[in-house]
Amino acid sequence: MRILLIEDDSVLGSAVRDQIAADGHSVDWMKRLDEAGDAMAVAVFDLVLLDLMLPDGLGIGFLRKLRARGDVTPVIIMTALDQVSDRIDGLNAGADDYLVKPFDLEELSARIGSVARRYAGNPNPTITHGPLEIDLAARTIYRDGNPVALTAREWVLFEAFLSRPDQLLSKKQLEERFYSFDAEIESNTVEVHVSRLRKKLGAGVIVTERGLGYRLGRR
Repeated sequence: MRILLIEDDSVLGSAVRDQIAADGHSVDWMKRLDEAGDAMAVAVFDLVLLDLMLPDGLGIGFLRKLRARGDVTPVIIMTALDQVSDRIDGLNAGADDYLVKPFDLEELSARIGSVARRYAGNPNPTITHGPLEIDLAARTIYRDGNPVALTAREWVLFEAFLSRPDQLLSKKQLEERFYSFDAEIESNTVEVHVSRLRKKLGAGVIVTERGLGYRLGRR
């Protein structure tokens, strides 16, 4: 997933960024709400991690504006505000989850996975796709009972197809998944990783619609 992290604390922000990057997600880290707004205006994110107390305003207002304009991007609030009334306000504003600081980084990873699965329409972390058995929480894949190892980039790409199994994804949409891994993306990055996934998971796992993009193959 491509995740937008909005957090002004450098120590916590670095820890969260490193944790979710290690989980195989791409991360864009902003320390101000205006920067986050600019980022969301030009890029599509799969999930937002939102602090409530930012240098240029309150995250709750930012969240309300997102929902008011119809933006349904999943949002997990991360804050030191731990009163029940604060949690109720956050959830009523449109947050999908509420995590009180300090929190365990492994719990954050679990909550990210849970929210992502709910939005993908599959709350069960284990799914079957043809000969593949996929554990989204553990990030493991078995093909015909044999384990298959994917690189972080391959996971990011395959996860994009799994989260939108019935949709055609353009090359540009898939390229956006890689932006935080490198400063520049090679023109053939998507093609290279699609080819690698086919070799590891089966030739029909990803179907090419020439001139349009790619989609997950049928089960």
